[in-house]
Amino acid sequence: MKTIGWKELVDFTDFDILDVPAKIDTGAKTSVLHCDHIELIKKGRKQFVKFIPLSEGSSTGKFFTLPFHKERKIKNSFGLEENRYIIHTQIKMFGETHGIEISLRDRSNMEFPVLLGRSFIRKKFLVDVSRSNLSSKRTSVKK
Repeated sequence: MKTIGWKELVDFTDFDILDVPAKIDTGAKTSVLHCDHIELIKKGRKQFVKFIPLSEGSSTGKFFTLPFHKERKIKNSFGLEENRYIIHTQIKMFGETHGIEISLRDRSNMEFPVLLGRSFIRKKFLVDVSRSNLSSKRTSVKK
């Protein structure tokens, strides 16, 4: 099992966005991604979520439309419940791609655009809160 720090840089391969700062939050069950213009749309009989991921700074500024997975009541950082759309996407850490279930929310007033919750961390990583950015550090390959 790989060790991660209290914050890491992650790549969102589906959105072609690299080095996104993510806070590791073992207190949060669900991971969350900062997005703008989040809306549920219908195409034929299927529902999709349309959004602009990471709209400030590292965003491509493009809308993405992914299949709607589910809607879940999630307690925000103030302890209030809110409904959020959940999607499935991919993130890359340590050069490995992982599937992730992630909620979409406007986090423009937060320091980190991404939180990685315990549902994603569990059985993949150990967390060392005294360290950071372990997944982005390059290690030399011994021959």
